[in-house]
Amino acid sequence: MTIFSASNLAKSFDDKLLFRNISFGMEEGERVGIIGRNGVGKTTLLRIIAGVEHPDEGEVTFNRQARFEYLRQLPEFAEEAIALDAVMDARRELRRDLEKHAALCARLGGADNDDITLELEAVTARIEAAHGWNLENEATTILHRLGVHDPRVSTATMSGGQRKRVALARVLLSDPDLLILDEPTNHLDADSVQYLQDRLQNSSRSLLMITHDRYFLDAVCNRIVEVDQQRLYSYPGSYEKYLEQKETLIQAQDSAAEHLRNKLRRELDWLAAGAKARRTKARGRIKWIEEMQAAPKRTEQKDIKIEIGKSFLGSRIVDAVNTSRSINGHTLFKKFDYIAAPGDRIGIIGPNGSGKSTLLRVLSGELETESGYIKLGQSVNIGFFRQEIHDLKPTQTMIGSLREIAEYIDTGEGRDRYLTARDLLERFQFPHKRHGAQIQTLSGGEKRRLMLLRVLMSNPNVLMLDEPTNDFDINTLSALEEWLEYFHGVLLIVSHDRAFLDRTVHHIYAFEDGGNIKKYPGNYSAYLEKKEAADKERSAAKAAAAPEQRDTRSQRRSKKVKLTYAEKIEYKKLEDEIAALEDNKTEIESALSAAANMDYKEMASKSEELQQLNTEIEEKMMRWMELSEKAEGADQDD
Repeated sequence: MTIFSASNLAKSFDDKLLFRNISFGMEEGERVGIIGRNGVGKTTLLRIIAGVEHPDEGEVTFNRQARFEYLRQLPEFAEEAIALDAVMDARRELRRDLEKHAALCARLGGADNDDITLELEAVTARIEAAHGWNLENEATTILHRLGVHDPRVSTATMSGGQRKRVALARVLLSDPDLLILDEPTNHLDADSVQYLQDRLQNSSRSLLMITHDRYFLDAVCNRIVEVDQQRLYSYPGSYEKYLEQKETLIQAQDSAAEHLRNKLRRELDWLAAGAKARRTKARGRIKWIEEMQAAPKRTEQKDIKIEIGKSFLGSRIVDAVNTSRSINGHTLFKKFDYIAAPGDRIGIIGPNGSGKSTLLRVLSGELETESGYIKLGQSVNIGFFRQEIHDLKPTQTMIGSLREIAEYIDTGEGRDRYLTARDLLERFQFPHKRHGAQIQTLSGGEKRRLMLLRVLMSNPNVLMLDEPTNDFDINTLSALEEWLEYFHGVLLIVSHDRAFLDRTVHHIYAFEDGGNIKKYPGNYSAYLEKKEAADKERSAAKAAAAPEQRDTRSQRRSKKVKLTYAEKIEYKKLEDEIAALEDNKTEIESALSAAANMDYKEMASKSEELQQLNTEIEEKMMRWMELSEKAEGADQDD
């Protein structure tokens, strides 16, 4: 089934042509990743397909039977929306049926009313057909897996990243034919990214998304679409397959471009020599040459070059001894020690809200530690690239923004030793003609690229990057990774991007339970291997402990120690308690099996109560078996 088709799309923004003559469609089951440099119109293309924005030319036609959900970069909610309500609203009709079911049950109130009963049966049938009894539980679970642990919190009090996670949970719960996702992995921690990746891999739903996460892109997508040079290029297969095909295409284009240049040169020579031919033929050839010369030429893609020099680092860089920090009584980290050394390359990972950004702020001296001390060396020059866009003045020009930091920087070597602000802008893919553009006209990715340039232009020898991959295109990330290979200072990175960490760091500092920060040698993949090995060891130790526990019970029985008076009372009491709990369990299970007579909130409460009952029964049974074995041993001894 064709989900949608887009024909001859064109779009301009502030006199800048983003793309033209784009035709694009999707079939059922396709999972398409859209890539391209910042500012080429990827988000605009998604907005046009989702119907949020109109193209200047062309049209998008959707299959009437296909339903889609769109995740924006900056989601919006009602002012007083609760996170759980915002997510459940994705299944609005089902939610209305659940609320109607509760109201009908209340109206029925045990009395016989045929009209209400018939209506209740119809509503119940719709809920069961939609498998909707656990809607609230499912919404809560998705929120939790995406890092929102309080489903009752108001979206009005949330940060932009938290709101994005709520919006993503809502889109996932809606379960449409097509998911349209704009940077879904932004603001997620590594575990949440893995959950999202697994969920999308195991889904048969179609997917159209923009993401810079290369591992995610490679694992989830079966087609890559690149927006480049105002055109669209489609590559079947994963991101790895795209890279292989892209290399082959570039080689072919280089060969074709050289052939075209040679042909144009021969035609120009022909004109200059005044070749004799019929006038119409000459006019035709002249027109062909003019069209060739007027046609947009494929410009060579120049990789971003970052040539920031290194400055002197003394014997003391950053000393952190016995440091700790908490927020509202909640410990973020404690007893943390770190003595920085030249060449340190550390990735900092952990769940959202665990304190990663706070740790960077403490190490930079911006926040005070609650215990121990932080000391910075006199020669330390910290460059701090933050998550949030800040210190950019909307009406200021790009060149003016850079000149606030420095007119030029000294890279320390080479003929381009001194790089001006204009040099750096061009090396970061800001064309000369746009240097005077106001910052308010830049896209989100371009603003963050400018922020990074401001940080690097200060020529830091201690570089702190807080989620640097958010809103950066893959080309910028690759260039940054390449430069970081030659950075000789101290590098501290907070990131959820697994590919970025794999290429840039040599140690992982992981936030774990209780405010402990555990240190692992190696990159992120090495950390995962060690973590998986540790999990296997724990599972093996737990399995090995089971027979030991049975042996211990046998040993206790062999001692033939009689039950004490108190234990005899407990033994008898346990039998009565277990019987009562079993009766209660049977009653709840019967009620749940007749779910038509129960509203969904009561059903969720009963399900939780049943789970607690099972746990309590298991605990009491274990104690009863222990006393029973002891009693049997005593009887045999007698």
